[in-house]
Amino acid sequence: MGIKITFPGNLKVNAEINGKVIPTDQEINAGGDGTAPAPFEYFLSSLGTCAGIYVLSFCKTRGINTDGIEIDQRIEYDPIKQRIGRVVLDIQLPADFPEKYKEAVIRAADQCAVKKYLLEPFDVKTVTSTLQN
Repeated sequence: MGIKITFPGNLKVNAEINGKVIPTDQEINAGGDGTAPAPFEYFLSSLGTCAGIYVLSFCKTRGINTDGIEIDQRIEYDPIKQRIGRVVLDIQLPADFPEKYKEAVIRAADQCAVKKYLLEPFDVKTVTSTLQN
């Protein structure tokens, strides 16, 4: 799999993958145009949206209506390390959600691939190469 990173202007940086473009930008107060989420915002949201896919699949395979289900993703800052200390994914369920599935839906969300890679990260290597004309 390859992802092509391009620079369309100002502080915008795009990722092109499988024929789709994921635009990023920086906030106006950081010199950007504020036209898209920043890369780190995508990174953080990938955790919640990945867990959401697992919650959605869990419910669909059991015929559980997903209307009213939301995930509230909270970021807890660690002031000592001066970085994110914890991300809490609060799966908010409607009152009529079957009690017998409440723990199971947590286990389903915990299968998220993004979470698994955060817990056992892969190596990232940066290199340079020269473009060939």
